[in-house]
Amino acid sequence: MRTIIDPDNVADNEMSPYQVQSRREIIALLRSIGQQKQMVTLHLNGGRDSVLTSVLEVDEDNNIVYIDVAPSELMNRRIAETTNLSFETVLDHIRILFFSTSVKPCTHNGLPALYLAIPATMIRLQRREFYRVATPISTPVRCVIQVPSDMGMEAVTVNLQNVSGGGIAVLDDKKALDNTIGLIYKDCRIYLPGNTVVTTSLEVRNSHDYTLANGKEMRRIGCLFSDMPAPMLAAIQRYITKLEREQNAKNNGLIK
Repeated sequence: MRTIIDPDNVADNEMSPYQVQSRREIIALLRSIGQQKQMVTLHLNGGRDSVLTSVLEVDEDNNIVYIDVAPSELMNRRIAETTNLSFETVLDHIRILFFSTSVKPCTHNGLPALYLAIPATMIRLQRREFYRVATPISTPVRCVIQVPSDMGMEAVTVNLQNVSGGGIAVLDDKKALDNTIGLIYKDCRIYLPGNTVVTTSLEVRNSHDYTLANGKEMRRIGCLFSDMPAPMLAAIQRYITKLEREQNAKNNGLIK
């Protein structure tokens, strides 16, 4: 079985071929992110904290990108004090990354906002293996993970946030899982629609804590498939194709 590369397992030097350095193209990408109202995840403190934001405006003349504030003043202060920030979003099924050393508070159209300099480079990961599909919120996909406990092993159930050919991201709102990078969970079960159960090992690749707009704390854990049998991978790929078709049908107004 061929190796499938997941974006959470890509080293910095492997990203260089995907760098966008054209200022005109960078500005166009940022404006498209804002116009399509794509949510942007802002990571700080080496990825230990995250918050959702959005692009409000790109001021080309003043070399400024205005973004929405975090839901709490404490988080906004931490953002302003951090010198290593990264941003992640998806635009037209392509993962977009960019970085900043300074994000500061300001006002935009009379409302609180943040601003940063237009990045000199962006990273656009467009290989098929990088493409993740968000799973439906209305019908969550469950993943059952076995974790050690005083009684032996205990089953922890979490919901998938997204899925790709290389792995999944799960939402651990109770922080019941050990999120140590490199940890491997054996015999995990993913319950897909149609009574399909995928059994695989999952390797923890990243973990981000962030705060929702309603103040609720959430933990997102990105995992890489490990030792997945070919039939299980085929089931995952069929599910991704199904989600893509449903999303395309919605975009075309064929279903609601």
